[in-house]
Amino acid sequence: MAVHWTIGADAGDPQRLAEFWALALGYVPEPGYDDPDGASLVDPDGVGPAIGFLRVPEPKTSKNRFHIDIRVAGEPPWDWLQRADLIRAKVAELEGAGATTVREEDYTDERGSVLGHVVMLDPEGNEFCVA
Repeated sequence: MAVHWTIGADAGDPQRLAEFWALALGYVPEPGYDDPDGASLVDPDGVGPAIGFLRVPEPKTSKNRFHIDIRVAGEPPWDWLQRADLIRAKVAELEGAGATTVREEDYTDERGSVLGHVVMLDPEGNEFCVA
């Protein structure tokens, strides 16, 4: 049996970061959680792990060793051009919510080159990918 787990994230502004990740992932605030120095999100379908945000005084200082990949196209097999359009749409939505694009990574095979994923930073500089 799998163990239930939660992703924990340090934050300068837990509520703002929680709002961003709720939009990014389709999550909702955890019912009954009320802490001015924290925020908690849950998957409304009860499938994905909860995400907790805790206020810390120090800023982020280095690259994440662990990050979230947002898989907007679901599971393979994919229509690669449709998948690229879904990635670009999600990237634009997240830029509007305060994320920054770092770079696009293309995948190349016998069919040519197609958008593989986009590396981004959330509003507090945490790396993640949209794939």
